[in-house]
Amino acid sequence: MVNLISQNAVPKDKVDKSKRKVDDEPSLIEGSEKIDDGLASDLQVVSHRKRKKEQKESNKGDIEQEREMKRLENFLFGSLYSPIEFAKDEDEEAKKHGDESAAVFFVDRSANSALSVYEEDVDLAEERSDEDETKERKPVWVDEEEEKTCVNIAKVNRLRKLRKEENESVISGSAYVSRLRAHHVKLNPGTEWANLDSLERNYSSDGEDSDEENGYKGVEGVSDILRTNEDLVVKSSAKLLPGLIEYSRLVDANAEEPSSGPINSVQFHRNAQLLLAAGLDRRLRFFQIDGKRNTKIQSIFLDDCPIRKASFLPDGSAVIVAGRRKFLYSFDLVKAKVDKIGPLTGREEKSLEAFEVSPDSNTIAFLGNEGYILLVSSKTKELIGTLKMNGTVRSVAFTNDGHQLLSSGGDGQIYHWDLRTRACFHKGVDEGCINGTSLCTSPSGKLFAAGSDSGIINIYDRDDFLGGKRKPTKTIENLTTKVDFMKFNHDAQILAICSSMKKNSLKLVHIPSFTVFSNWPPSNRTLHYPRCLDFSPHGGFMAMGNAGGKVLLYKLHHYHQS
Repeated sequence: MVNLISQNAVPKDKVDKSKRKVDDEPSLIEGSEKIDDGLASDLQVVSHRKRKKEQKESNKGDIEQEREMKRLENFLFGSLYSPIEFAKDEDEEAKKHGDESAAVFFVDRSANSALSVYEEDVDLAEERSDEDETKERKPVWVDEEEEKTCVNIAKVNRLRKLRKEENESVISGSAYVSRLRAHHVKLNPGTEWANLDSLERNYSSDGEDSDEENGYKGVEGVSDILRTNEDLVVKSSAKLLPGLIEYSRLVDANAEEPSSGPINSVQFHRNAQLLLAAGLDRRLRFFQIDGKRNTKIQSIFLDDCPIRKASFLPDGSAVIVAGRRKFLYSFDLVKAKVDKIGPLTGREEKSLEAFEVSPDSNTIAFLGNEGYILLVSSKTKELIGTLKMNGTVRSVAFTNDGHQLLSSGGDGQIYHWDLRTRACFHKGVDEGCINGTSLCTSPSGKLFAAGSDSGIINIYDRDDFLGGKRKPTKTIENLTTKVDFMKFNHDAQILAICSSMKKNSLKLVHIPSFTVFSNWPPSNRTLHYPRCLDFSPHGGFMAMGNAGGKVLLYKLHHYHQS
């Protein structure tokens, strides 16, 4: 036994060291085991178990240290970073400690509130992303071959810039298209006004009040406008713009039977379908105007009267026809009967060629000799009164529904007459005029135009003129010869002025701006020598008679009705 111990003896210093270690650390070995192999095997087992215990203790220390760090993090920052792991650790510790109710830490409520706000923002962002996906416009057409096609972007030098990685070579067709588009956007950044996203941001930043004031609810209206090729500005039938007038040439109004002499009168009937044309060929013709065929309805030959002027009565019941004669003709449209009237009782005028009919169809004013104006009843065709100017009378025009009359002549003054009292209640000088040759009033009576033999047209506001203002509202100087004819259209936005002494001497004046339309007369067509003109009741047609015996017909596109 002694020999056995001596053979397996361990050095004293090692034994003392192992004993110190064993004494320093508590033993966890439960029970006792019998030593069969001697003291050496016991020491080996003890050292192995000690190593295992040391390893467990070190692992346990690391875990405790990690837990302590997490506690400190949660103490400072709350449960924002690891709420799930922290709860698990708390549950495990609660199980270990049993029914211990004391809290090891406290929860920072501000951190939890920040977390709730963060979660709300995330949810809101997800909702917005869903809305953006729904708002995103889908392509109208998708090429199915793009997915099947492969493109080698490394093979072509100019496509190598599309690579995302250095060794990338073959990509799909759809990826190739998307990279090309991204590269194009990078090289050619779009303007902000064309970007729907930027427009939405701008509109949303303005505020609800400004949106309501301006009438904007978003960019949907703008995008709708840009998706169509229709006119952006809807043309209003009430306002005619200056500069250019839109028109088109139609078939001549008297194309079925042109006149063999100059046309002296053209006029539309109140129903806008009937047009009369009369001239020196002694024929009074009626045409049905449709802009396509312009069918001739009737032609009347007056053997002893070259027609200088013919005019419908405003009520549309008859036509007054006059020439350089002592008498005149009346054609009843209902009875289709021609009556010869005159000479006028008590008068010695040799010509009744110039006259005007009142808007109420009651009075016809003829230009007489020595400044006399002859007033004739349109019903009885008898002389009912006269008016006397200081100089010769050259032109007259009715206003105020036929109760007042304007006249001008050789003394360069404009007279205003009251037909109920047969007296002149105002007389004023036409600025710059020596001999007045033409007068015209607007349908409302607010404006009137006075033309002279020098080609100057003065446009006056009638109320200002009667109030003592002698300065015209506008002076038109586009004609260089005697003004023979002037005519306002139905809404007084256009004034036609012409002179029969010069070719193409016909101008259209835009009254709101007092400027002449630059594209009239037509440059590629000749108007010959214009002599008369008329607008249809609703302004859609314009007829012009010339010295060549033709009645030119035009469509004015601003007016939708004839």
